[in-house]
Amino acid sequence: MQATAAAMLIGAVCSQAQAQNNVTIYGRVDAGIDYQTNVALKDANGNLTGKTGSKLAASGNQWGTSMIGFKGTEDLGSGLSAFFLLESGFDATKGTTNGSALFNRRSYVGLNGGLGSIKFGKNLFIVNDVWYIDPTGQQFMSTASLVNGRNWPGANNVIEYQTPTWSGFNATVQTSLGEQAGSTKNGRKDGISLVYTTGGLELRAIYDVIRDNNGRYTDLYSASKDLIVGGTYTLDKLKLFAGYENLSAPDTVAASAADKLNHYWLGVNYAVTPALTLIGAAYHSKLNHDAGSASLFVLGANYNLSKRTLLYAAVGTVRNKGNADFATEYDNPLPGHGQNASYIGVSHSF
Repeated sequence: MQATAAAMLIGAVCSQAQAQNNVTIYGRVDAGIDYQTNVALKDANGNLTGKTGSKLAASGNQWGTSMIGFKGTEDLGSGLSAFFLLESGFDATKGTTNGSALFNRRSYVGLNGGLGSIKFGKNLFIVNDVWYIDPTGQQFMSTASLVNGRNWPGANNVIEYQTPTWSGFNATVQTSLGEQAGSTKNGRKDGISLVYTTGGLELRAIYDVIRDNNGRYTDLYSASKDLIVGGTYTLDKLKLFAGYENLSAPDTVAASAADKLNHYWLGVNYAVTPALTLIGAAYHSKLNHDAGSASLFVLGANYNLSKRTLLYAAVGTVRNKGNADFATEYDNPLPGHGQNASYIGVSHSF
């Protein structure tokens, strides 16, 4: 009897706290089957053998990251509110987290009011806003493929400010402090994301920089400058996508190594029914210094069984030229070789 009364009391207190603070537990579980051809084989020391093979695997996060999160807000009065978010991504096929951090995607706290919002903590890096102008919605085959994941990073030690929306215009500014004594640039990330919406049109521009531990831009995919412009246009059941991305790493050491990349894409989403959406996308990247180029073509479909449960499927092919070895997803082919991939799966949100 006493245990029952205590449980009822705890439940009542938790319910009251949740009502006052508006705390929500949310998440998503995504898993399926994945197949890639022409995966470059390596020896025990990680060196290419010159041979290739196909790979059949369980897929985790191909459509979207599996995650669990906690978020909440508190009304402070006079139009001001406090908020927090804690979010961790994981691989549902293995039950492992994406990285060693407890909250490896987001963990921030902030304030929101009439002048906009400010947050402090850990967040996805601002370049992830390319999601809004990506035809596949940043699936494993997406705008990330032909830039080796350059537009997927997270950011620690974040200070981020977002303006209110004025006549369809909104801006977000983010800095990720390097926290190295004697320098404010070493290891720091900075970026700005601008968006304008009117009717069915959405235009976006993103500029960001990632510096290495010496404050320099030495690698296209890990320490570079990045400019993205693009947009979408929605007309009834049809949504069109277009984008351009430029990467540059002017401090690249090797004179013959690529230090610039131009990336273009076009795509379409078509809502056949409220439940079924078809996806088509084409991406092209070209490196300077005769380092090669690649084109990626993707076809996919999303089918909503309910508001929370989604079936998805996608097929894609990448054609590399020269020394380029971009992958459809994560396992690279040999330089200059093509690769095909497909995946199907289920995504359930809660």
